Amino acid sequence: MKVFGVTGWKNGGKTGLVERLVSELTARGHRVATIKHAHHVADVDHEGTDTYRHRAAGARQVILSSPLRWANMTELHGDDEPSLDTLLARIDEADIVLVEGYKSENHPKIEAYRDENGKSPLALTNATVVAVAAKTRLDLPVPVLDLDDTSAIADFVAEFVGLAPTPKGRTLRNDCFALPPGVDWVPVEDALNRLRTRLVPVADMETLDVRDGCDRILAADAIAIRPNPPAANSAVDGYGFAHKALSGGKTSLPLVDGRAAAGAPFAGRVRDGHALRILTGAIIPDGVDTVVLEEDVQAANGQISFDGAVKKGSNTRKAGEDVQSGEVVIKAGHALRPADLALLTAVGVRSVDVRKPLRIGVLSTGDEILDRPIERPKDHRIFDANRPMLLSLAAKWGHVAVDMGVARDDEDEIRKRLDDFAGKVDVILTSGGASAGDEDHVSKLLRTHGSLTSWRVAIKPGRPLAMAMWQGVPVFGLPGNPVAAFVCALVFARPALSLLAGSGWKMPAGFMVPAAFTKAKKPGRREFLRARLNDQGQAEVFKSEGSGRISGLVWADGLVELADQAAEISHGTMVRYIPLGSYGI
Repeated sequence: MKVFGVTGWKNGGKTGLVERLVSELTARGHRVATIKHAHHVADVDHEGTDTYRHRAAGARQVILSSPLRWANMTELHGDDEPSLDTLLARIDEADIVLVEGYKSENHPKIEAYRDENGKSPLALTNATVVAVAAKTRLDLPVPVLDLDDTSAIADFVAEFVGLAPTPKGRTLRNDCFALPPGVDWVPVEDALNRLRTRLVPVADMETLDVRDGCDRILAADAIAIRPNPPAANSAVDGYGFAHKALSGGKTSLPLVDGRAAAGAPFAGRVRDGHALRILTGAIIPDGVDTVVLEEDVQAANGQISFDGAVKKGSNTRKAGEDVQSGEVVIKAGHALRPADLALLTAVGVRSVDVRKPLRIGVLSTGDEILDRPIERPKDHRIFDANRPMLLSLAAKWGHVAVDMGVARDDEDEIRKRLDDFAGKVDVILTSGGASAGDEDHVSKLLRTHGSLTSWRVAIKPGRPLAMAMWQGVPVFGLPGNPVAAFVCALVFARPALSLLAGSGWKMPAGFMVPAAFTKAKKPGRREFLRARLNDQGQAEVFKSEGSGRISGLVWADGLVELADQAAEISHGTMVRYIPLGSYGI
C-alpha cells in the first residue's frame, strides 16, 4: 500500500486537489483511500442521529452499517489522538492512501499552494514536500506542477510512489470527441491530433508467462532481473590466458590441465604465463582476460604457440555488455515479438504485465443491407461488404473482432444492438448512417442518447465521421460506402485503436515515388487514391475514384496521399505512396 500526502496552507486548495486526485486515480483503476486530519474540532456524527444517541449514552465504540457503507466510530474520552500509522494500519483495501494534512509526518507530500495568504511555500522548509501544485510559476527546489492539471499531478504521484500499473485501463470522458464551438470542417491533421490527445488506453491488464506473451502489448516496462551475459565468457573456441604473458612476436604458453566449456566452468585460477583450453560460451576463469582463436594456434606437447599481436580482451564478452541488471529492456506499449521473448528470457524475466486485446464490435446498418449472399436478392438490396472487411481489419491489428450483425434503419433496433454489446466490447465500429440525412439513424440516435460529435472531415473518400460515447464505450461511425469505410478505418481507426489498446499512436510510413498518372487536384480536402507500384517503381492509380468501386481495393497495394492544397500532378511528379502493409494489413 502506497502513502502520499497533500498539504498546504489554509485555503491553499488541499481538499479540492485530494478530491480531483481520488477521481483521477480511481478512473485509472486504482483503489484509493483517504485520511483527513482536522486541526479544528471536527465531528463525523451529529446530534439527532441514532448513532449520536448511542454515543451520548456512553458507547465506547459504534459501528454503523448500511447497504451502501459501514463506519467505525471510536470515542477517545480524553485519550491521545491515534497516530497516522495507527490509522493507516486500519486500511486494508487500497492501492494508495492519500493523506490530507499531517504535514509533519514523514511520508512524501505535494503542496497545494496559492499565495493568497502571503506565505512562502512549505516546500522551502519542509523536506517531505517533494512537489508543489500552484497556479503560478515558482522558483523552487522541487518540481512545480499546474494546480489545475490533475492528470499530470496524478502521473507524478503514481511514478513517485511506484504505483503498480492499473489493472484496468483509464476511462474516456463523455466529451472526449467534442469539437470547439463554431468548428465545421475538420482538416485531417486536426482530426488525428484531436484523437491522439484525447484518447487514453482502455484495455484491461493481465499477467502472463513470458512464453505466452507474443503479440501482446506490454502494460509496464520490462526490467532485467539479471545481466546478459550474466558473466564474462568466451566468444569463440580457442585458448585463454592473461594478456600480460605476451611479449610480442611468436608466443608459446604451456597448457594447464582441464578446460572451460559452456555449462562446465573451469574450477580454479589459470596460473600466470599459462593458457587454458576454452570453448564458446564458457565463463572466463580467473587469470584469463584474452582468448586467441583456435584456428590461429598450433597446439602440441602440452603447449600452444601463435604468431602476431593479440589485443587484450580479444574474443571475450563482458558481463552485462548487452543488458545490465535493473535496466529497462522493453518499454510499455511495445507489442512483443519472438525476439523480445528471447531477450526477456535471457535477462531472467519470467512473467510480463500485458494489455488484454481490445474487443472491437462491428455493426452494419441499413434497410438495404443483407447479412450475407443469398439466391435471387431483390435489386434494391445489397450484400454487407463492410462488416467482414472491418472485422478482418480488427483481427489483423491484433484485436478481438466481435460481430454485432446488421441492424435495420430503426432507432429502437440500433439502440438495442448498442445496449446489448456495450458491456461486451471496448470499442464499436459502425458503418452507414453516420451523416445527417433522414435515414442516418446512427448519428441521430447517438446525438439523442449518447454524446455524438459529427465530424465533417476534409478527406476524400469519406467525410462524415460520427464520434460518440455510448455507455462509456467509444463509437466510431464510419461512412457506408466500402472504399470510404476502408480508407477512414486505415487513416483514423487504426491509430486510435492502437492507442486505446495501449500500443501508442501508430502512423503509417510512406515514401516519395514518381507518379504514373495525371490529376488536377482541387484545394480543401486531403485525398487518398487507390494505387500500386509498377515495375519502374512509379505509382499508378485506379481508373475510378468512386467510393463504391470495391474492386479498386483489390487492385491496389497501397494509397497515394495528396495534401490538402491544390496540385497539378503529371507523369514524374513526386507523390507520397503508403503501402497497405504500413497500415498493418
